[in-house]
Amino acid sequence: MKYRTEFDSIGKVKVSGDKYWGASTERSNKYFNIGDFLVRPIVIHSIAVIKKAAAIVNTKNKDLDIKLSKYIIKAAEEVIKGKHDSHFPLKVWQTGSGTQTNMNVNEVISNRAIQLMGGKMGTKKPIHPNDHVNKSQSTNDVFPTAMHIAIAIKTKEKLLPSLKLLEKQLANKSREFKNIVKVGRTHLQDATPLTLGQEFSGYQSQLKKCIARIENALKEIYYLAQGGTAVGTGLNTRKNFDKKIVREISRITKLPFKPATNKFAALAAHDEIVNFSGTLNTAAVCLMKIANDIRFLGSGPRAGYGELILPSNEPGSSIMPGKVNPTQSEAVTMVCVKVIGNHNGITMAGSHGHFELNVFKPLIIHNILQSIEIMSDSAKTFSVYCVKGIKADKKRIKYLLDNSLMLVTALAPKIGYDKAAYIAKTAHKNGTTLKEEVVKAGLIKEKDYDKIMSPMKMTKPR
Repeated sequence: MKYRTEFDSIGKVKVSGDKYWGASTERSNKYFNIGDFLVRPIVIHSIAVIKKAAAIVNTKNKDLDIKLSKYIIKAAEEVIKGKHDSHFPLKVWQTGSGTQTNMNVNEVISNRAIQLMGGKMGTKKPIHPNDHVNKSQSTNDVFPTAMHIAIAIKTKEKLLPSLKLLEKQLANKSREFKNIVKVGRTHLQDATPLTLGQEFSGYQSQLKKCIARIENALKEIYYLAQGGTAVGTGLNTRKNFDKKIVREISRITKLPFKPATNKFAALAAHDEIVNFSGTLNTAAVCLMKIANDIRFLGSGPRAGYGELILPSNEPGSSIMPGKVNPTQSEAVTMVCVKVIGNHNGITMAGSHGHFELNVFKPLIIHNILQSIEIMSDSAKTFSVYCVKGIKADKKRIKYLLDNSLMLVTALAPKIGYDKAAYIAKTAHKNGTTLKEEVVKAGLIKEKDYDKIMSPMKMTKPR
């Protein structure tokens, strides 16, 4: 393997000749070889968006030679498109500001631009990673800006469409099951009837509100730290640089980004992301309830609730022939637990904003992007491979409803709570029906019973 010599403020470093990265990246590879989680490509692409935008603004401000700018922009565009993803080898667990990752991008763009110009990689001539690619920037404003860009892109492209697809499927089931009356359950005990459609409408309503919370929290994510440089003062930038670069970032991404109103807060804290993660945490709680209810209602086929027939996607057991398990629900619940755990990590990391800088940025963006990714994927697969194909076992539902003792609630206004309780307990003890016991007790005439005890009428106010 051929090597070239790169250099930084500490000294010389040998770098593989076929790699675009430089000394800073090579050192990070050595000193932060921790775990196997790499910085996600979307973070890299988002940083490259900033580099492109900065080059455009610096050129307009006459702070960067137009020829150099041209090649920086071209190299940045290649990075944005993912053409050089293999040249970003750094792990998540690095300096808390993300400096190594920012320098990795600076070095790749610099060396690629030099190559495009016919120069020699590693010379930093005519394009320097710090002086030109990183001009008017600091890692301290680049990395949080990239965090917000990445979150916004993934939320718009993946998370919201997936959650809305699931919400649509739940709405479809609510309509499909609107006339199926079933036993309600509270405290895991039999309760008064409702329709299966009403039950699913609860799920749909929960998720719809979760989507609204995410969309509302996303509004805060659109505010960017760029222009604050090292500590929020904007040192080494021109007046209104923040407005100009954010305008370019918006143009490139086609998203409504705005300059952060206070750069000191934008660098030192990540309350917006903590808040956004909180909406994912709530969505995880919501999805946990929905997935659990569906797998419980589909339990059986003979010894469980058995009210729902879930799609059979794959054999469920390596030892029990014919067994089918609620695998989609289980996958969703595992995702939910991970998202909840990620939020706890983000919460702790967000609380460590010391003076002018939060130094848990790589952890925060890793966790939030993982949550977005797995929640998006699981919501989509759950929609397509489970919810869409759910059928109601009408025979089983009717059997359980007909034998429910809590229908007695409808009698309470006629015969009083105490007598209704006595009828329910007696029927349970004797293994008889409510009708038999209430007629035998002379509390309700047989001809009047069916008028009072209409399960469908019990699903709504009188």
